[in-house]
Amino acid sequence: MKQRTRTGTAGRGGARRGSRALAAAALTLVAATTLSGCLLPRAHPVILPPSPSPTSSDGYDPDASPSEETGYSPSPAEETYDPDGRSDVRGSDCDFSNSLRQFTYTVSITNPSTTDSFSYDMAVNWMKAKPADGKAYGLHQRSIVVGPGDTETYTAKYTVNQSSIGQFWYTCQITRAHKTRM
Repeated sequence: MKQRTRTGTAGRGGARRGSRALAAAALTLVAATTLSGCLLPRAHPVILPPSPSPTSSDGYDPDASPSEETGYSPSPAEETYDPDGRSDVRGSDCDFSNSLRQFTYTVSITNPSTTDSFSYDMAVNWMKAKPADGKAYGLHQRSIVVGPGDTETYTAKYTVNQSSIGQFWYTCQITRAHKTRM
């Protein structure tokens, strides 16, 4: 009888059997825990403690709007305005006609209010430019009512009462635009 000797195969076969056994055990463990619900997520109710009131002891509420804190809310009827309406007025085309002996100046008034009409008490002066001594050649005055958001344009005029006018320098100035709510 011949005896055969195996070298190295017993270790490999044993390692294979051990790996297979370990893999089978792991699969069994995963299957068992999945079926029992250990690995499944559970929906537990979340219970939070009651939240403290956002109002502090001094009455300040950080989430309150300004009208809730102060009890005051301005209305559109209380829109404020500056009675000096010169910022609402633009002038253009300052001119003098020798044949008519007349100064002219185009004036545009834009009412910035969306709710109120205003009366503008206007004054336009044609002033000496050289020398700029503060003397006026002429003055035009007019009151004009401008509706909310509207623009009114007119031509201011002043006729010189001299029959002969030589060369002179002049400027046009809007010196008054007093604004009154209607």
